[in-house]
Formats: sequence, structure tokens, C-alpha cells
Amino acid sequence: MTALIAAHFVLAAFARPLVRRLGARAFLVLALPPAATTCWALTRWDTAASGAATGWTWRWLPAYDVSVALRLDALAELMVLLAAGVGTLVLLYCASYFSDTTPRLAGFAGNLLAFAGAMLALVLSDDLITLYVFWELTTVFSYLLIGYDSEQRHSRRSALQALTVTTLGGLAMLIGFLIVGHQAGTYRISAILADPPPAGTAVQIAVLLILCGALSKSAVWPFSLWLPNAMAAPTPVSAYLHAAAMVKAGVYLIARLAPAFADVPGWRPVVMVLGAATMLLAGWRALRLHDLKIVLAYGTVSQLGFLTVLAGAGNRDAALAAAVMILAHALFKAPLFLVTGIVDHAAGTRDLRRLSGVGRSLPQVCAVAVLAGLSMAALPPLLGFAAKESAFEALLHGDTADRWTLGVTVAGSALTVAYTARFLWGGFLRKPGVPDTPVHRVGPAFLAAPAVLALCGLVLGPGVGWTDRLLSAYADTFPAPAHPYHLALWHGWGTALLLSAAATAGGALLFAARGRVTRLSRRVAWPTADAVFGHLLLGLERLSLQVTGFVQRGSLSVYLATTLLVMLAGQLSALITDQPWRGAPAPRLWDVPLQGAVAALTCAAALLCLTVRRRMKAVVLAGLTGYGTALLFVVQGGPDLALTQFCVETVSMIVFVLVLRRMPVHFEESVSSWRRAVRVPVALAAAATLGVVVWVAAAARTALPAGAAMVEETAHHGLKDVVATILVDLRSWDTMGESAVLAAAAIGVTSLLYLHRRAEGPAVPAGERGPTAWSMTTEPLTGVPQGDEGAPERGWLAAGATLAPEHRSVVFEVIARLLFHPILVLSVYLLFCAENMPGGGFVGGLVAGLALITRYLAGGRFELAEAAPLQPGLFTGLGLFLSTGVALLGLRDGTVLHAWTYHGHLPVFGDFEFGTPVIFDCGVYLLVLGVVLDIVRALGAKIDRQIERAAAEKAAARRAAGPETGEAAP
Repeated sequence: MTALIAAHFVLAAFARPLVRRLGARAFLVLALPPAATTCWALTRWDTAASGAATGWTWRWLPAYDVSVALRLDALAELMVLLAAGVGTLVLLYCASYFSDTTPRLAGFAGNLLAFAGAMLALVLSDDLITLYVFWELTTVFSYLLIGYDSEQRHSRRSALQALTVTTLGGLAMLIGFLIVGHQAGTYRISAILADPPPAGTAVQIAVLLILCGALSKSAVWPFSLWLPNAMAAPTPVSAYLHAAAMVKAGVYLIARLAPAFADVPGWRPVVMVLGAATMLLAGWRALRLHDLKIVLAYGTVSQLGFLTVLAGAGNRDAALAAAVMILAHALFKAPLFLVTGIVDHAAGTRDLRRLSGVGRSLPQVCAVAVLAGLSMAALPPLLGFAAKESAFEALLHGDTADRWTLGVTVAGSALTVAYTARFLWGGFLRKPGVPDTPVHRVGPAFLAAPAVLALCGLVLGPGVGWTDRLLSAYADTFPAPAHPYHLALWHGWGTALLLSAAATAGGALLFAARGRVTRLSRRVAWPTADAVFGHLLLGLERLSLQVTGFVQRGSLSVYLATTLLVMLAGQLSALITDQPWRGAPAPRLWDVPLQGAVAALTCAAALLCLTVRRRMKAVVLAGLTGYGTALLFVVQGGPDLALTQFCVETVSMIVFVLVLRRMPVHFEESVSSWRRAVRVPVALAAAATLGVVVWVAAAARTALPAGAAMVEETAHHGLKDVVATILVDLRSWDTMGESAVLAAAAIGVTSLLYLHRRAEGPAVPAGERGPTAWSMTTEPLTGVPQGDEGAPERGWLAAGATLAPEHRSVVFEVIARLLFHPILVLSVYLLFCAENMPGGGFVGGLVAGLALITRYLAGGRFELAEAAPLQPGLFTGLGLFLSTGVALLGLRDGTVLHAWTYHGHLPVFGDFEFGTPVIFDCGVYLLVLGVVLDIVRALGAKIDRQIERAAAEKAAARRAAGPETGEAAP
């Protein structure tokens, strides 16, 4: 099972080279994994039909009882055959549907095959968390496939609709899964079905949340607005995702969980009422539409409502009917979509008002469409007839609610007959007053896939009994009735047959009166999906604007005051209510008097910030508070934290200085005395409250510190640096997440300065270098006189010649040249010594960034380009790749430290260890270096270019205005 699932994703990754080499014929190769899966599933038919199951398990997160568990039973066997079998035929169909010159074909092919793999894993999942993961993967791939033609606004909007609706439903479903797993004590689906949790309030809420996800995925009202617009996708996507695969995922989930939760209060009313309403509303809407694909789309929504009713009814015969209807629906709806694609391909239109006489021009295509259409209309001897008979029989012998639902399903079946007849009439028959539509012939390979599916529906009609053993194996998971129903084409004369005849006659009458029905349907029509989605987005936008206008007043001081006051009120309320100081020992002011002295100086620096008027002085004072905090770490005995704090403060102050170049020297905001009288007490009260809270919380501690266990665990592995070990091993996933957030934030902020492109380009050659922002002049620099080749001047920096002489510092250039490489060596030393001494990837990356900052400050942006010719994104991406890869590797046993370690010996250095924690730390090192370099390029080099451009424009304006103002030309 795992190999087959992995084969889908692996081959999908190679879709681009395959399409580049083979063109549209690459779909023939891509069809191999689902074809192999179909063959494998057929070999497991007897095992599944006997009620046995084939399973595979890998303990993913043992501490949380989460496993990657796969299980093939009767229901999964049916779904695998549909997902893989129909997927194979759709991929073969794509080889004829697309041409070699179709744009973005490689991405489409890879996404379609990856979706097939995700759907296969979904129906095989025997763990709720695993099921959710693949559930969301199908959502993502569906979004990409629907938005295939991304240049069209309608495609993008339709893809967003599908993603929004199904993702929101999926999030609600995840909460339901977590509740059910907690109540049952396991996330294993087979174990939950064998021993369901008691139907308490929590389980009832969880069931409703799970139904939200299932109903949104299967487009059941009120979540049905996304499916018709999803027809913006190419026809193969509509045939596979929206007829045979993805939209069945919700019905599959209902069918899977019904044996355990059908009796939970709230299940049956939601499933029966919404399913029946969907069947009627969508079927009625299909009677007035003109696009053949949209007619089929609303027909699909109607049939999904029918399937939801049967799958959620909660009895054995209805479950059997649901299973055979799932099979029948795939075998008639998929070929109808594929035939629609052939008609559109051959005639150039899908508008049934413009199509006429296509059946005479394409008789084979018409025959396949009629065969599939008759099955959809449930006429004998097709499989659709046997499926509908079983559904009527199951609802007929159910309880009162089932019999009420039976009347709705009969009416819905009549609507199905009507829109089926309208589809066949509109797509293939001649219409009075409409000339025959010119079409071109289609090859047999193009028609093969829908023909195979339609013939399966014809063969399995009389042969439906062949599937009875498999489908009954699933149905028998429900309590057995006195006289269980068995599948057959003919059960004799009875009420079910009479109801079928009534539905067929009613549908024929609706089609005969199609003109009046269409006018009536338009009068009582509800808003379209586009209108509903548009109004929802517009209402949300207006609400957001109102809320934003109310809370965002444009005053930073108001925002800070609001935040501080909320924090102040919350903390004081907690202190007054809990009174944590009762019974706690008196808190100590300090461990050593030096701590108090450093704290007093730090507070003095913070208070002095209130009195300064110059921005640079405020930055320096704010930086002193950070250095004071680092000194407290030194006094307390935390060299790791102190080293990190010193580096962070240094980089932060440099960044502030770079930003202040484009800002006024003095603070321009004039603060009145009464505002200052309000701000100062709020700030001091918030600071005092926060300090008291930390103080009291530390004194009121009752539990044992976690540090002792950390120290013991670290010492057990022969390590000394507890902090570094925690970051790269014990809590490496947290570190990886924080690193990703840091990278995203830095890239997002710096990208605001790069409106067009992020690349600064390499340093210019020495002969072409001009002035920089350091020179503040547009005059060309003079160097060594021409012809003076006897005494060439050697610069200490690679781009030192680009600086104006009055802004050069020989001492700074020499120091920068001498210190650059030692600082880099120090950063590497800090990286590799972290196991037993202060250091680590984060500190090492900051130190390496400081080396590059020193080069920039000494030589300008050209010097920075010489020192770091590679783009920052390369370092950031490589760092994320390394840290993420090592963290994923560590899932093998829950840690990174034990994933892999190499013990070696070097002649000079002695014994050493090199393992995955070091590789993880290397990823952090590269990521931090990339972030620092990106910030320096954005706030340093980019702003330099802006200053140069402004100076050049100003000089050009002066020269242009010189003659008019009487200035003498130089």
C-alpha cells in the first residue's frame, strides 16, 4: 500500500521532465501508478469481500498515539477501485484531450497524479489524523487543478471558493476528530468503530463538527456553492475530482463513521434533512441551465445529496444501497463529463442552445452518452436502476423518517430523469430552427475511457450480484435486519418498482414541459453561487473596514497605551483574585548586590529615553537597556543567553542606525504636557506591574523546576551546554518553527523595500564604479592619473575606491580587513562548540552577520556585494531545508540527537562527534546569516541606492536651472 501511494507522488514529481520529453503522451506513463493500484486492489477483492482487512501501521507520534495507519476493508476496496480505476482512465483520456503545446501542462499533470495519490491514501487511512492530513492534501491539489487556467479571473475565483469552503469545513472536522480521539482514547478508526465512545455532549458536538467537514467536501447544502463554479477546471478534472473522487470523500467519511455514530443525537436530522434538500434544490436548478458541464455539475450536487441520505441513514440496507450507488454514480457521471469534453473539443461549444445534430455526426460518442445517461436516469438494465431500486427498498422499510425521506428521493429521482433527458436532447439531438453544429471526428483513443466506464455500468446492471458479496461486507457492519436485502437487477413486482416507474414518468413530464418548467424555475430561483460568495466577501470586507476604522486610529501612542492598559488590567485582576503571594516565601531582591547595581543602571537608561529629543540618542539609550539585560545574564551565570543578547542588541542598533539615515534627526512629534502626564504613569505602571508579576510568580512556584531533568538528560549524553541541547534536540521542532517565523518576518519586511526586484547585482568593475551614498556627490571620482602605472595603489577593501576620499577611514578599513576573517572563524567556532561551551547556530549566524555588516560600514554597498556575492535567499532557503530535513529525520525516534551521530578522530583536534544536531544547528546558522544579510541589503544597500538616485536628480535639477538663475557654468 505504501509503495503504491508513494509511487503516485514520486512520479508526479517527475511530471515536468516527462511532459517536456513526451508531450501529452506523458499521461500514458503517469497512468501507471493508478493502474497498478487497480490491479492490486482487484487481487484483494476476495479478502475484503470475506470481511477481512489488510493493514499497515507506522507509529508516527507515539506520545500522542498518532500513527500512519492504512487499512483495506470492503468500503476502502470499493473506494480504491474508483479512485484508482477511474483515475487511470482519466489520465489516459488526458493524452487525447490535451495537445503537446498546451500551456502549464506539466504542472497540471503532476497535480492530477498527486491528487490521485492523496485520494488513495485518504480512503485507506485508518487513523483520524492521517485521514485529515490527506484530506487537506486533496483540498490543496483540488485548488491547484481548479485554478489551472490562472490567467482567467473566473478560474482564480472558483479555486478560491473551493479552497475557502472545504478548508473551513476541514478545520471544523479536525476539531471533531480531536474530540472523538480524546473521548475514545485512540485515533485508530477501526478501534473507534469497534468500541464507540459514549454519546455524551462532547461526542455530539464532535459529530456535528465532523459532519461540517464531510458536507462541505461533498458540496451538500448550504456548502454546495463551490462545486458548480469548480467547472472552470478542465473536463478531466471535473470527471475525476467532481464525479468520482474528491466529492465522494465527504460521502465516504459519513459512510465510514455511520456504524459508530449514526445513533448519536443530531446525526440523522442533519444528514437526512440537508441531503434531501440538496437533492431537490440542485436537481431543480439543473432544469434551467444551458452549459452541459454546469447541468452535470448541479446533477452531481443533487446525486451527492442522495448519497448523503443513504450513507447516513444508519441501517444495513441503506448502507448497501449507498455503496452500490457510489459505484453507479462514478460509472455514469464520469463518462458523461468525459463525453462533454469530447463534444466541446469537437464542436467548440457546450451551450445546448447552439448544439444540434451532434448525435448524427458523432454516433459513437452519442451512444456512450446515452448509455451513461440511461444509467443516471435509473432505467433498466443499467447499474443505476439496480442502485436506485435498492435505495427505494431500504427507505421503504425504514422508520418514519426514512419513509418521509423516500418521498423526497422519488421527487429527486424525477428531477434526475428530467435533467438527464435535457442533457441528451441538448447535446446530441436536432433542434428545430437550429442548424447542425459542425464538428470534427474524434479518434477511438479519445472515446475509449468514457466507453469503458459506460460499458461497466451496462455489464454490472445484470451482473450487480457479483458486487453483492463485497458491498454486503461493508453493510453487515450495521445491525442485521430480519430479512437483509441483496443486490439484483430484478426483484419482482413491488412498491419499489412502482416508485421507479413513477419517478421516470414524472421526469418525462417535466422534460416534455421544459419550456414552462424553465420559466418557472427562473421565477423561483435562489441566488447563484457566485452571488452568494460575492455577497459574503463584500459583507466581510465592509465589516473589516468598519472594525479597522474603529480600532485603527493611526496613533502609535494610542495603540501602545491600549495594549499596556489591557495587560495592566488583566495582570492586576489575576493578582487580586489569586493572591499568589499568600503562603509563599518572601521574594529576594537579588542574589548578589551587583545584580541590583546593573538593574538600577538599566532602569536609569530606560528612564533617560523619556527626556531625549534626538533619535540617535534614544536608540543608544534603548540599546543600553539591552546590554544591561545581557550583563544581568552574565552575573546570573547564563553565558549563552548573554552572548545571544549582546549579538542581538548589536545587530538591532546597527539596523536602527541604518533606518535613521532616512529620518529627521529630532523627534518631530510635539507632546503636550497633559499627554505626557498620562503616558508616563501608564508606562511606569505597566512596567512595574510586569516586574512584580515575574517576581511574585518566581517566588510562588510550587512545582519542581524542569531544568533539573534537562540537565540530567543532557549529562546522560555527555554534553554540558544545556541551552544549546534543548534548542537543537529536546525542542528542535520549536526551534525550527521559530526559525521559519523569523525568516518569513524578515523577508516580508525587507520585501517592502524591493517593489520590483530583490537582486542588487554584483559589484561593478573597478573601472565603472561611481560614487556611493557615502560620497553624497554626483561628481566622478579621480583615481591614479592615466599612464601612471609605476606605483599602483593597493586598497585594503575590494570596493574601497568607490568611497569619496573625505568619507574614507583608513583605520576603519584596515580594522575591517583584519577582523573580517577572524570574526568568521569565531562564528564557525561558536557553531561547533555549542555542545559543551556557549555558542550555537543562532549566535554563530549573528556573529557572521556582524562580519558582513563591518565590511558594509567600512566600504559601502559595493563592498558588501564583494563580501557576499550570493543572494540572501540562498542562505535562508538552505538553512530552512537543513533544519527541516533533520527535524523530519528525527521523527524516527522522536528526537534529533539520536537520529545519527558520527564519532571520529583528527590528528590535531582529537576526538570529535558530528551528528544531526550539528547539521540542524548549521541550518539555523545559515538561516540567521541570510536574514541578517537580507536586512543589511534592504536597509543599507537599497537605501544607499535611493539616496544616490535622489542626489543625482537634485544635481541634475540644479544644472538644468543654472542658466535661468544666473549661475555660472563650471
